[in-house]
Formats: sequence, structure tokens, C-alpha cells
Amino acid sequence: MFSVRTVPLRLRQCSKYYSPFFTRRTIRQALAMSTISEAIIKDHREIEQYYNEVINNAGDHDYQTRYGNQFIWELARHSVGEELVVYPAMEKYLGEKGKDMAESDRKDHAVVKEMLKTFQNMKSSDPDYVNQLQKLWGPLSEHIKEEEERDLPALEQQLQAVEGESTSMATSFGRTKAFVPSRSHPSAGEHPPFETAMGLLAAPIDHLADLFRKFPDQKVSPNPSTK
Repeated sequence: MFSVRTVPLRLRQCSKYYSPFFTRRTIRQALAMSTISEAIIKDHREIEQYYNEVINNAGDHDYQTRYGNQFIWELARHSVGEELVVYPAMEKYLGEKGKDMAESDRKDHAVVKEMLKTFQNMKSSDPDYVNQLQKLWGPLSEHIKEEEERDLPALEQQLQAVEGESTSMATSFGRTKAFVPSRSHPSAGEHPPFETAMGLLAAPIDHLADLFRKFPDQKVSPNPSTK
């Protein structure tokens, strides 16, 4: 089984971003989240920030590579985290309405994942690199808006009836992101348990490969999650 200790020491030392305490740090910070909505919206703003960093720095391929990788890393983990934690909760607490909302969101994810897979296989020097990211951002931004204006308020309203449930979900969401793939794998689908099994197979490979990818200097990635 993959673990921090199974990674050869030389590989662990090859990246200044490496930290053996990423899991504990992830859990501590997830616990600090007061609601699942805050955790989701925080991710949304960070994804938007990384997108803008790539778009607004045309010609600086090294910079675009670093923030492009950060964008992929955050969006891939965020998407799977929602599918494994948030959407099942919508189905549980919102009944038929929640099931319809969750299925609509999963379809949005399927579209974005395909586009993200294309983007992650491109180099920043590719003439279509920025165009592909902008193409992806169209449906993604609409999805984000719908989640924040429709899905999350409806879910939070129901969670208020169960003391501590929203905070518990935020913790679970943070923990889940620590162990899911950090690249897009559309073939894994958007439904557990198949997605969970596929993720457990793909995640160690993604995380190891992240050690050799460029990321922004001030970011703690490519560890699975330190936020």
C-alpha cells in the first residue's frame, strides 16, 4: 500500500514542497472550517485565482506552467471531494430535489473533467494552452455560480437541523481531498463506490508525479493536501 514511508528518501527530498505532515495539517485546517459551504466557496475562489494567474501572464511560460499545475491540482481534488462528500449529502437531506441537483452537478463535472484532461496534457508553450483553459472556464464558472446560489444555500438550510453536521462535512471534505487523485480521470465517473475505488488506484501515481511538476514557489503543493 502507498504511504509516505514507501516513497524513497531521495524522491522525498527532491522537492522543497514536501512535508510528511500534510495529513495532519489538512485535518487541522478542515476542522477550522465552520461550514461545508465555506470550505467549498474557499476552494472556488482559489481555483478562480489560479485561472486568472494563467490568463493574465501571457508569454511567461514558466509562470503559466506553475499556476496551470496548481489549477489542475486544486480543481481535480475539489471535484472528487464534492462527488464523494457533498452530493451524497444533497441526496440525503434534500430528497428528490437533492437527487436532481446532484445529478445535474455530476453532469457538469463530467464535461469539465474531459476539458481538464485535455488541458493537463498540454504545455504552456502550446498556442492553444490559454484557449483551452478559457474554454474550460466557461462551463466551470457557470457550475460554480449555480452551486453557490442554489445548491449550497439549500443544503445549509437543511443541515441547520442537525447540530454540527455542516462542520463535520467540512472536515470530511478536507480529509477526502488529501487522498483523491490530483489529475483529471474522467473514466472514473462521478458516482461512488466505483469512483472511490478508481481514485485509490490513481491517487498515489498522481501524487508521486506531482513531486516532479512545477508549482508556484509559495505553494505547499504537490503534497496531496496541506490546506
